[in-house]
Amino acid sequence: MGRDRVVRIGLLGFGTIGSSVYRLINKEHDQILEGTGVDLRVAKVLEIDPKKRPADVPEGLFTADFADILNDPDIDIVVEVIGGTTFAFDFLDAAMRAGKNVVTANKQLLASRGQSLFELAGDEGRHLRFEAAVAGAIPIIKVMRESMIAAGIKTVYGIVNGTTNYILTKMYADEGDYADILKKAQELGYAEADPTADVGGGDAAAKMAILGSIAFHSRVKLTDVAYEGIQNVTLGDVRYAKDLGFVVKLIGAARLIDGQVSVRVFPALVPEQHPLASINGANNAVFLQGDEIGEIMLMGPGAGGQQTATAVVSDIVSITNTKDVGFLQSCSCYRALGFYPADEVESAFFIKTNVEDVSGVLARIASVFGDHGVSIASMIQKGRGAEAELVLITHPTKEKNFFAAIADMKALNCCTSEPMTLRVL
Repeated sequence: MGRDRVVRIGLLGFGTIGSSVYRLINKEHDQILEGTGVDLRVAKVLEIDPKKRPADVPEGLFTADFADILNDPDIDIVVEVIGGTTFAFDFLDAAMRAGKNVVTANKQLLASRGQSLFELAGDEGRHLRFEAAVAGAIPIIKVMRESMIAAGIKTVYGIVNGTTNYILTKMYADEGDYADILKKAQELGYAEADPTADVGGGDAAAKMAILGSIAFHSRVKLTDVAYEGIQNVTLGDVRYAKDLGFVVKLIGAARLIDGQVSVRVFPALVPEQHPLASINGANNAVFLQGDEIGEIMLMGPGAGGQQTATAVVSDIVSITNTKDVGFLQSCSCYRALGFYPADEVESAFFIKTNVEDVSGVLARIASVFGDHGVSIASMIQKGRGAEAELVLITHPTKEKNFFAAIADMKALNCCTSEPMTLRVL
């Protein structure tokens, strides 16, 4: 490859990520040229908001019309960082049909409408790269698609949302309750003004849909992922977990069970000795278990403009140095596996509830669980009288049996509050 090869980029969006991509390409231009022989240049930026056009960027670089990028034969790669699932889809679809390779950081787009884009990439022989869509600077997509292609992956556990991990880390350190720390996270820029997608689990669910698709070579859409957030996790729950030797984390779990796929997101108690328990602050981590590899974990910064930009630029460079598109233009979803019934999944659970401090309460509750085949691993009672609080941890059991037991437990007059339940990893 000649060392004077120029590759021109059409950049869609100049917000936090887009501006970081532009600045990173300029900052590392000489190093990229020296290391790869490719002269990367941002040729045009689509940005309709004048406030996002800083004075230190040439005015002629910007356009408000996507056609200026689409119809420019000198633009080789289109990079989409505008977000959303409508315009972003239309732009990437048009770009590949026009013969351009594409890079995206858009997890929601890929998790909801990715199949059409991947099929188009295959039909057109175009690259569709998306490393930045899942875990920021962590190269998990490349590792799973290339290095782990024959690893026999059976389980993927992920901490893939920096906002929730920051909040739960601070709660574990006893620095405040959920509401206080969420407010602080918003002030520091770790959480959006509307944090619903993060704290509600939707952001992590989209990422786990992508990871599940790659891990098991079978399409997982966002609508296939059941997810819960951390809004109902209290400081008391986190303190109890800590006393029992656990850390509360928002966990994405993609598992292959009896030849079927299960992908979910939920807050869970993670044993302190588990590698994921040590992932603090806004960091992300992905923990892989496979027949041929045992256990492997990758961790690092999972959010932020600069961190995400490194993954975007990595994809750009990879495209420029790959002659044959091959399997890398797709998510390699050559299987069509079914989905394992959610209520048949086996999980251990943490339960917290208020109870009457009278004789026989523990026996009555234990009897209810026993009737449904749920075995209690440990039990703690704190407080007296109306303030008595009961905490239990179960052995793994089918979730349908557990929730049937919880329904019967609620009917007991000795239980004076709605039970709080969390899964145990």
